[in-house]
Amino acid sequence: MRITSWSSLWDTVWWLFTVFVFVAYLMALIAIIGDLFRDRELKGLYKALWLVFLVFLPFITILVYLIVRGNGMSARAEKHLVDSKTATDDYIRSVAGGTAGEIAQAKQLLDSGAITQEEYAQLKQGALTRSSCNLQ
Repeated sequence: MRITSWSSLWDTVWWLFTVFVFVAYLMALIAIIGDLFRDRELKGLYKALWLVFLVFLPFITILVYLIVRGNGMSARAEKHLVDSKTATDDYIRSVAGGTAGEIAQAKQLLDSGAITQEEYAQLKQGALTRSSCNLQ
């Protein structure tokens, strides 16, 4: 009876270990493929060669890739994050418009005759007031 329980325990440990290794392998594979497609300096032929080696010699290729191109992976990932954040911030600024955008819209309404000079002054003052409240 004890032999059976130890056997099942080690079977469970072995199963957990193999699942862990498989998940780690998949994560490394996805990271490498993402890095290959993110790298604009690497030529298409070299990308194809890396992918072929990843299919036919996956573990060795992953180790070689991490040794040879590991530092570049982190730099490219960081650059991608910075570019994404910059693009997001630029989009938010373009949509929100800010104080200058609100005043420009009010000026367009004034020029088109949709609002009067007094309404324009109120809109401009409101935008400047909101802007000064946000700065404090």
